[in-house]
Amino acid sequence: MEKKKSILIINGSASHPSSNYRIIEFIARQAKDIFNTRIYNNLKSLPHFDPSLSTDEPPASILEVRESILQADGVIICSPEYIFSIPSGLKNLFEWCVATTVFNEKPVGIITAAAMGIKGHEELQLILTTLMAQLQDSCSLIIQGIKGKINSDGDFLDSQTEQECLQFVESYKRWVL
Repeated sequence: MEKKKSILIINGSASHPSSNYRIIEFIARQAKDIFNTRIYNNLKSLPHFDPSLSTDEPPASILEVRESILQADGVIICSPEYIFSIPSGLKNLFEWCVATTVFNEKPVGIITAAAMGIKGHEELQLILTTLMAQLQDSCSLIIQGIKGKINSDGDFLDSQTEQECLQFVESYKRWVL
């Protein structure tokens, strides 16, 4: 029997629980039969980026998250948009990874779930391209007006959004497998 591919799902939200986290849980449930998923929900615990430590003496928590990204067969990032940008915790993670190759050629699916999300999504694409990640249009989703589309139990209130998330999962499965 073939080993399941390992997918790291990163929650870009600083809030818990958040709409982004509920989407991540939905994705993990949908993908459980084909992937081993691991949710990384600890961006707030990472130290602020320090370029003097980035390559020679990175903190243990940074080494751990870098290794998780490196060992994963793929990564999915689900993030809100804060002030037309990505959240600072997610940006901080990327800064700790920029001097590495952990994202090189890694298939990365991205979801931006926010009030609007367009600028944050564009920034996420630009940063991941800079980090040499692989991106595909079919594995890129913007969910606008997220607060009215999923409830606190993780149930979708909007069938179109649920279908878009299911399509995202199917596209990502086809891509990574």
